Amino acid sequence: MAIQGILRPGHAAIRVLDMDAAVNHYVEWVGLIETQRDDQGRVYLKGWDEHDLFSIVLREADAPGLDYMGFKVDSAETLEHYAKKLADAGVAVERIAEGELKGCGERIRFHLPSGHALELYASKQYIGNGLPNVNPDVWPDGLKGMKPNRFDHCLFNGDSVPETVDFMVNLLDFDLTEKITGPDGEITGAFFACSNKAHDLALIHEDSKAKLHHLSFHLDSWDDIRNAADIMSKKYIPVEYGPGRHGLTRGLTIYFFDPSGNRNETFHGGYIRYPDHPCIIWEHTDVAKGIFYYGHQVVESFVTANT
Repeated sequence: MAIQGILRPGHAAIRVLDMDAAVNHYVEWVGLIETQRDDQGRVYLKGWDEHDLFSIVLREADAPGLDYMGFKVDSAETLEHYAKKLADAGVAVERIAEGELKGCGERIRFHLPSGHALELYASKQYIGNGLPNVNPDVWPDGLKGMKPNRFDHCLFNGDSVPETVDFMVNLLDFDLTEKITGPDGEITGAFFACSNKAHDLALIHEDSKAKLHHLSFHLDSWDDIRNAADIMSKKYIPVEYGPGRHGLTRGLTIYFFDPSGNRNETFHGGYIRYPDHPCIIWEHTDVAKGIFYYGHQVVESFVTANT
């Protein structure tokens, strides 16, 4: 199946309290690659196997958290299709000019019922992944830290989960891959995919608006997850959980924090999902197993330490 329309997560813009400490964390320890800075002081980063100019934008601010998350679409025509579809549904759509993010084309920005800002864009400067497109090796020289190959997904916290499910599925054409149900069958957690991954974005209920639970970086193997754990221990990076595994999405994971308190995740695996697969349901009585498959014990900070 050719992936069309909304293709994949394209970027996340996050707020950090100290830019020097954040760059040291994300470049030297996590292992993202710095590609540029702009006249607003923002720092642009990418995973080594991402071909576009950036996938993470750091902005120094007084409080940590997420400014917005962006998804890449397949064409300018698709961008206009979604701009019209959203506007016709009564959603406020902001147009952001090409170049406001260096190297990125025009973006449209809107808000989910949960309060989170999402963007769509069709073009971004291509710089490649450090390997030739003819007879390449399997990884480039000079990689640092945990060697993430890509920005994988975000998990949001906020209210209005059922309304956000309707928005994501009916206005943006995402698949609902997994959901968490409460005592009365209401949806309290939702996992969405625009690709054939287990998820590209997730939302878990919290009585708040527009909170970031974590941003996730994909690693190549379980052995790379172990190596990431070694780096976290060596550099005294605060680890919340892991190495471990999820029942939800089946991913291998470690949760840890950047110096500003933003939760990060190293992630590997997860199943391949096809359009004819059913939505997987997790009942509230088994959520601990779904999140913390090894041990079934909820880490308290996992539901309180959000930015």
